[in-house]
Amino acid sequence: MDFKDTPEQAEFRKEVQAWLKANATPKTKDGGRGSQEEAYEKAKAWYKKVYDAGYACPTWPKEYGGAGLTQIHKVIWSQEVAKYDEPDGYFVIGQGNCGPAIMHFATEEQKTSLLPRMASAEDVWCQLFSEPSAGSDVAGLRTKAELKGDKWIVNGQKIWTSGAQHSDYGVVLCRTDTDVSKYRGMTMFFIDMKQPGVDVQPIKQMDGGSHFNEVFFNNAEIPDSQRLGEVGGGWGAALLVLMNERLAISGVQPDGFPEFFELVQSLELNGEPVVNNPVVRDRLATWYTQHAGIKASTNRMLTAVAKGGMPGAEAALGKLVGAVMNQDIANYALQLMADTGAICDESLAPQRAHFQKSVLFAPGIRLAGGTDEVMRNIIAEQVLGLPQEPRADKGMAFKDIPSGNQH
Repeated sequence: MDFKDTPEQAEFRKEVQAWLKANATPKTKDGGRGSQEEAYEKAKAWYKKVYDAGYACPTWPKEYGGAGLTQIHKVIWSQEVAKYDEPDGYFVIGQGNCGPAIMHFATEEQKTSLLPRMASAEDVWCQLFSEPSAGSDVAGLRTKAELKGDKWIVNGQKIWTSGAQHSDYGVVLCRTDTDVSKYRGMTMFFIDMKQPGVDVQPIKQMDGGSHFNEVFFNNAEIPDSQRLGEVGGGWGAALLVLMNERLAISGVQPDGFPEFFELVQSLELNGEPVVNNPVVRDRLATWYTQHAGIKASTNRMLTAVAKGGMPGAEAALGKLVGAVMNQDIANYALQLMADTGAICDESLAPQRAHFQKSVLFAPGIRLAGGTDEVMRNIIAEQVLGLPQEPRADKGMAFKDIPSGNQH
């Protein structure tokens, strides 16, 4: 990837810098983050401001609420907005995952109606894939959709759905045929999250937040006009969403290094700056190398996409390395803080208790978007070309697959 801006890109960067300077909130080392509800409202206000300025969803066509630009322009925007204290990646699931699904499968009327409202965060979207018995193995899902006339009747449960309690719509994957293999019997829809038959229950997390949710469907009705793709074509549609998810989260996936680098420059150990400690410097060098590698890998993928390619499985590498690194750094940072690492008060703890919160939320990051084991399988099979793991249920009708739910 050529990291030098072309004249046109340099002009765009200058334009973005000027707009952000006039409209974005500078980063500060003090001040609280506020409640989850306050963070959500702040994100809604920020996205609307960005949309009104014409910078929302840089790669989307203008008729769908985007800026009609390239992936490189999106990188430039991300680089510049990262210098400010704004929640620019807050609605990445809707815009990064659900948006491409709507753009690919929905009718033109639905696209022009739904996508601009998604780009401005006037409507918030969630992704309803994982279930209690189908987390890493999404194709094992059991939420059932049955066609009655021109409507599908949905019953079942989803779990770990990020932001569902705030969402207006969701993209949902359902079982529509149990007489074929698990990969062939799924269909994807979009659903109104506020409609009857949809019950969202936030999950209280150990970090105090409720980012994840359980969602229950009890005879929820979905018009067939809200089907995304062919009946039975849900697995292919889901792969499209998951490929775009890899691309989307690659820009917002935390690895913890920038915050750790800032921390070690401010802490002292035995009267000396902790950054001078040889053990700390060794960790710093290791994590910087991984951080730089993730950035380079992401930029290579973005370059391929900008030239017309699809988001590749290589993004699994950044997810695997970055999520583990984020957790390791958070744990090590609290060790460096010694007894003060137990202080979770944002007004007292270094960096507004960033690492205290990271320790508690890091397991969620390692699960979200695919577990470590799933990422390793993706890398092994799709990047390295190694043989697939044996699958005992391959080709078996879904109804014949043994399950703990069967009596």
